[in-house]
Amino acid sequence: MVAHVTGGMRRHGYDIDHALCGEEGLRCLRTAEYDLLICDIMLPDINGFDLVEELRRTNTKIPVLFLSALNSVDDRVKGLRIGGDDYLAKPFAFSELLARVQALLRRSGQLQAPEEELRVADLRLDLVRHKAYRQDREIILQPLEFKLLRFMVHSKGQVLSKTLIMERMWDMHISPDSNVVEVRMHHLRHKVDKPFPNKLIHTVRGIGYMLEDRSDSKGAPNDPCVEDDAGCAAD
Repeated sequence: MVAHVTGGMRRHGYDIDHALCGEEGLRCLRTAEYDLLICDIMLPDINGFDLVEELRRTNTKIPVLFLSALNSVDDRVKGLRIGGDDYLAKPFAFSELLARVQALLRRSGQLQAPEEELRVADLRLDLVRHKAYRQDREIILQPLEFKLLRFMVHSKGQVLSKTLIMERMWDMHISPDSNVVEVRMHHLRHKVDKPFPNKLIHTVRGIGYMLEDRSDSKGAPNDPCVEDDAGCAAD
């Protein structure tokens, strides 16, 4: 079902992040801004009701659509009373899910044409064709590299920990001791930064990575917590 929902939404031009459990979902919601939350109730750790109750303590605006096999009147009423804006029982047709998402976005004033392009300095991402360019020269990226770069551009100026990157990029458990993030980041830097004088991807020592244009920031490269090469370990 997850692949059906995420794949369908992406095909209709929406940028989707998928969390594998409730705690991961809460971390995503605390570190990024979203226009809408689609929340299953039967999660492997905390249930969806508890997640939305926790969310509503600090975020009362984001629309929430519950998905669940629980279809009793009591379940639907509970979901709406604790902060849900809509409730869709399984099984469902994707066309109905899409219509409900669009209706919630309209009511919240968030419905707009999906982003077609992202820019940072001379870096441009074509979100429709999944292509990347610097100085109008195409950068050939693998699908996962494009996804990682898009995540970093969306989060420009924010420090992204290795753990957060693993959670957002891979829909599977990866050991914290794995060097998969360092390897992917090395390859991405080689393509995105190495041929150009203005480096955009930076290592924040002991924490993670960030994408930021520092071409106009005097002295930024001298920050002792920031490095511009891939040799710094990220926790």
